[in-house]
Amino acid sequence: MKLILAALNAKYIHSNPAIYSLRAYAADRDEELAGRIELAEYTINQDPDGMLRDLYERHPRMIGVSCYIWNIVQAEALAGELKKVLPGTDLWFGGPEVSFDALKRLERLPCLTGVMRGEGEETFYELARAYADAEMMGAYKAGAAECADCGPENEREYLDRRFARIRGITWRSGKGEIRENEEREPLDFSHLPFPYRDLGEFQNRIVYYETSRGCPYSCSYCLSSVDKRVRLRDLELVKRDLDCFLANRTAQVKFVDRTFNCQKRHAMEIWRYLREHDNGVTNFHFEISADLLDEEELALLAGMRPGLVQFEIGVQSMNPDTLAAIRRRTDLHRLHAAVRRLRDAGNIHLHLDLIAGLPYEDYASFRDSFAGVYAMRPHQLQIGFLKLLAGTAMKEEAAEYGITAHSGPPYEVLYTGWLTFGDMIRLKKIEAVFEAYYNSGQFSASIRYLEHRFANPFDLYEALAGFCERKGWYERNLARQERYLWLREFGRERIGEGNPEEGQAWDELLMYDFCRRERPKSRLIFAAPQEEWRDEMKRIYDAGEKGMRAHTWLHHFCYSPENTAQSGRAVRAEAFLLFDYSARNPMDYGAAVTQYQVEEERTGCQREE
Repeated sequence: MKLILAALNAKYIHSNPAIYSLRAYAADRDEELAGRIELAEYTINQDPDGMLRDLYERHPRMIGVSCYIWNIVQAEALAGELKKVLPGTDLWFGGPEVSFDALKRLERLPCLTGVMRGEGEETFYELARAYADAEMMGAYKAGAAECADCGPENEREYLDRRFARIRGITWRSGKGEIRENEEREPLDFSHLPFPYRDLGEFQNRIVYYETSRGCPYSCSYCLSSVDKRVRLRDLELVKRDLDCFLANRTAQVKFVDRTFNCQKRHAMEIWRYLREHDNGVTNFHFEISADLLDEEELALLAGMRPGLVQFEIGVQSMNPDTLAAIRRRTDLHRLHAAVRRLRDAGNIHLHLDLIAGLPYEDYASFRDSFAGVYAMRPHQLQIGFLKLLAGTAMKEEAAEYGITAHSGPPYEVLYTGWLTFGDMIRLKKIEAVFEAYYNSGQFSASIRYLEHRFANPFDLYEALAGFCERKGWYERNLARQERYLWLREFGRERIGEGNPEEGQAWDELLMYDFCRRERPKSRLIFAAPQEEWRDEMKRIYDAGEKGMRAHTWLHHFCYSPENTAQSGRAVRAEAFLLFDYSARNPMDYGAAVTQYQVEEERTGCQREE
């Protein structure tokens, strides 16, 4: 007998921590089950027939599918087809997308045997044990002298008796009756084994890990607020687990703790351990509340290797009325100060989040929230859109706030009492150009230059979105070089035809961004010729700089953010910029840049780091 835990991930680079944890727990409890449980990871973009063939050829007795808002449509479609080709296989769903409406889902999907609700390790173990025992019972009866009652109906009756005693499931009996068992109490989190058998399977993939479950906050839009009991994994076990990642030199480990630093001692111990045992390779991602950070924590974090850790910080809104309505306790002043301290330290990648569609946040208010978060200079700023998730308070309060959302996953807001559907469309377009021109990190110098031409940074991206719409950007998938060309045209419109010198400086600034990020084989079509400077470049080469000939060089523009901020104009200088792609900045992946100042009479070049 074979039991399969299946996941449909958003991308190949992702993995599903749930199915690894369920397998590890069952195998740790019962060695006999270890050889029966297999994993199957796919992506939502894979050929459905390919997934169907793979699962069919394994001939499982039971398949459990991990369900989320991003894969539930594909999971339901797959389950329907599986029941046709594997009628004797029981199909179970589990995960946050199905835990709060299990009865309705079973009524709607006759192909399902049941739903595992909430935390699944003990529930799956008891299910797996029931299937294994049913098989053994059948084998025993089949070997007996008389076996008048060993047909498939009797196996189903046996499983029904076992299922009736398993907490945390909603299930369909052999007679077709849908039953919902009582809730399961959460496990002692320190009793869970390390979920990963072989980290070598995760080459070029993200590994997910958790040291706590539950969240102390009550944010009305978030499913994590349902479980307010924060359970922490024993720190000695955490350190042992971290040693596995570090020894394997895993590229990235994402902690899925909902508020990693809600308990200071727990967070400090882990951050200190990572700093002291850094292997120089592994990156660790944390979701934190920045306003909880104190001076001791900030000092510790300032000593991390650049790229060792990265933070995702949910700001969601800068509107106090909005934060109160969603029950989000945030000290905005402390948050702003902490983020600026982290940003100024220059060693931690910062990803900040905003949510559009929250109560009391109209278009003007969102513009102000955007400007407030943007002023903190995060490396990435994600503009998300409210989703009405089953089981959350916001879902129950939606009518009160005039919030209407899509009926199907991901249940994203269509309009609110403060934002029209037209407003949401405008914000979606702004979000698209913002992802391309800010979050990509490919245009950092150019964008800084443009910012000073707008009273509010939101206005820059609103204007850029309007420009892209006029050009038909939303109907196309632009190549990278095309994005530089479009941004050049947008900037030239702002500069005007009467400023040819500034227009040339703008072109060279774009070329600077292009060289710093792209490692180009050829120059952008508008870049100025450089033939007259080849003698100077030859002198630099002849000076014997190691690996120089493999680098990109650019004459003759020097960009100074400080001077630009003061004057609103780029700063020109007679210089070469050398881009070293073997020494990229882990914060934004930009090449290291060395400036060579040209002496007035062209008798040589002076290097300036």
